[in-house]
Amino acid sequence: MRVSELSTQTGVPVPTIKYYLREGLLPEGTRTSPTQAVYDDAHARRLRVIRALIESGVSVAETRRVLDALDSPPESPHDLLGAAHAAVTPRGADDVHVDVGDAERLVARIGWRPGWCDENALAGVARALQAIDRAGFSVPDDVMPVYLDAMRAIGRAEIAAVPTDSAEAAVRYVVLGSVLAEPLLLALRRVAEQVASAETFGARG
Repeated sequence: MRVSELSTQTGVPVPTIKYYLREGLLPEGTRTSPTQAVYDDAHARRLRVIRALIESGVSVAETRRVLDALDSPPESPHDLLGAAHAAVTPRGADDVHVDVGDAERLVARIGWRPGWCDENALAGVARALQAIDRAGFSVPDDVMPVYLDAMRAIGRAEIAAVPTDSAEAAVRYVVLGSVLAEPLLLALRRVAEQVASAETFGARG
């Protein structure tokens, strides 16, 4: 297919496709003339991954890192998915210096072991715990196990649903699942709290 057809199939504008080509994110097509090239379904799959990453706020440099992992995949699917997950995990300015001791002890309760988790994800848990502590708040002892059980169940369900037909599909699933599903989880939590409140204290019409 020509670049215009690739654009129609993927919904990515032609100028954007040409930018990805210049940046080396999308491989060159097969040249049919000095100014023309044709592309195939592999280009369309790669383009969808690039678009998912870029539109999720991932930098070009980080996108290139994920694509490099796709082109030279590690032996373990865990490492490939880890590269995709790391690309969309927010980083704090002080992540290098943040103390993750409490975070490690907490996530060990959902099965974490050293080397199993991206350092930025651990730092995110540590920052959240520190913010809770600074506010003088604490998660009640009977609530934290519910959080942990729910997160373990969600993690297992989501990983069980990772597509296995291609590495690109798996990476796209992880990226979009992280970026798009997390706001849904927060919104559902708030609705669930209001439902529980109405059930516990009574709701007005």
